[in-house]
Amino acid sequence: MKGHREIVFDTETTGFDAKGADRITEIGALEVIDLLPTGRQFHCYLDPQRDVPEKVVQITGLTTDFLRGKPLFKDKADEFLEFVGDATLIAHNAQFDMGFINAELIRANRDPLPASRFKDTLAMAHAKYPGSPASLDALCKRFGISLSARDKHGAIIDSELLAAVYLELSGGRAMSLGLDAKIDAAQNESGFPTAKQRETPVIILPTEAEREAHREFMGSLKSDRVVWDKVWTRRDKDRA
Repeated sequence: MKGHREIVFDTETTGFDAKGADRITEIGALEVIDLLPTGRQFHCYLDPQRDVPEKVVQITGLTTDFLRGKPLFKDKADEFLEFVGDATLIAHNAQFDMGFINAELIRANRDPLPASRFKDTLAMAHAKYPGSPASLDALCKRFGISLSARDKHGAIIDSELLAAVYLELSGGRAMSLGLDAKIDAAQNESGFPTAKQRETPVIILPTEAEREAHREFMGSLKSDRVVWDKVWTRRDKDRA
C-alpha cells in the first residue's frame, strides 16, 4: 500500500519507573497510511512478572492474575519491531511510551529506537491550543470523538482514539480528503484561485411560458409603493 506510513500506539504499564521495577502490561498499535487507519494492528498483553498495584488495576482493569502466564516482552519484541518497521511512532506523551518501549527492548537484548522515530501528540496539542487541556480525553471532547467505547484505559482502544485525534491535529478530516492539496489554478490579486472558464459558455434562456409567468408576476406588484414603478413613470415623463 502506497502512502506515508505511521504507527499510532499506546502502552499500559505497572507504574512510571521505566528503568526501575515497572514493566509494560499491554501494547496496542495501529497502522495508519496518510493519517487514516488501514485496519492492521498489533496488540498483546504481557506478563510483567510482578504484582500490578491496585491503583493501576482501577485505571486499566488489568490484574496480576489476568496477566500471569501471558507472553514476556522478549517473546513479542521481534513481532513488534517487524510490525513497526521503519515507520514513525505516534504516541500521546511519547516520552513516557518511548521510555518503556526502549527499556524493554534493551532488557530483551534489542537496540532501542531513536527519539527521532517518535512523534508526540501531546506536544502537538500544546502547540496548537496553548493553555487548553490536552489530555486524550480532553482532545476527544474538543474534536467530538466519542468515548462511549472506553470504560477503562486500554492500549488498543486508546490507540484508536489517538488515531482520530492525530488526524484532527494534523489538519482534520478535510486534509484526509486531499482538500489541502495545492491548487494549480491561476490566482487573482487576492491570492484566491480563480475559477476556470468553460470552453463553451452555458446559455440558459427562459421559455415563453416562463416569460409570460414573469410578466404576470411583475404586473401583480404594480402599486404606488413599488420603487421601480416610480422610477419608470418619472423617466417616461422626462422623455415626453
